[in-house]
Amino acid sequence: MVYKFRVILDAEEDIFRDIAILEEDTLEDLHNAIFNAFGFDGSEVASFYTCDDTWNQEDEIPLFDTGDVPGEIRTMNDYPLSSILDKQNTKIIYVYDFISMWTFLVELAAVEDEQVGAIYPETLYSHGEMPDEALEKNFEADMHDDIYGEFEDDLDEEDLDMFEGDDSFEDYGFEENWN
Repeated sequence: MVYKFRVILDAEEDIFRDIAILEEDTLEDLHNAIFNAFGFDGSEVASFYTCDDTWNQEDEIPLFDTGDVPGEIRTMNDYPLSSILDKQNTKIIYVYDFISMWTFLVELAAVEDEQVGAIYPETLYSHGEMPDEALEKNFEADMHDDIYGEFEDDLDEEDLDMFEGDDSFEDYGFEENWN
């Protein structure tokens, strides 16, 4: 069977590629197809991330084993596409180059029979020009547990008055120790 993916760059413009690849190929094969389809040279590190139906990032699947014990972490090459994506689980996130953070939303659009004579992976359709730089990511923590939106220690100006006029730190000879 052939998996047909739409790979969408997370950008302001509509930029995507449609890629056909065999279901027994690995995530590493899909990684290679994506960076080729978008014109990258393939010299940067990348990872896939599993996600839910609303694109919330879950588990990382790296290109290389970065664990302390060799073989401890499963990599892209350890995952055939059919083991992680199917008609119920159609979405995965791909990040290429952790400095620039090129981020792609990858969705399984169809599962079809192989076409006789076709060579896979294949870029079926290309839409949009790649920008010079990746969209700047804004990493902010969710503040749902903090009703104030920032740290609040319940101290006010009156609480801080107890330190006013207190020069007792000089009694410990700290000034002498800094010379």
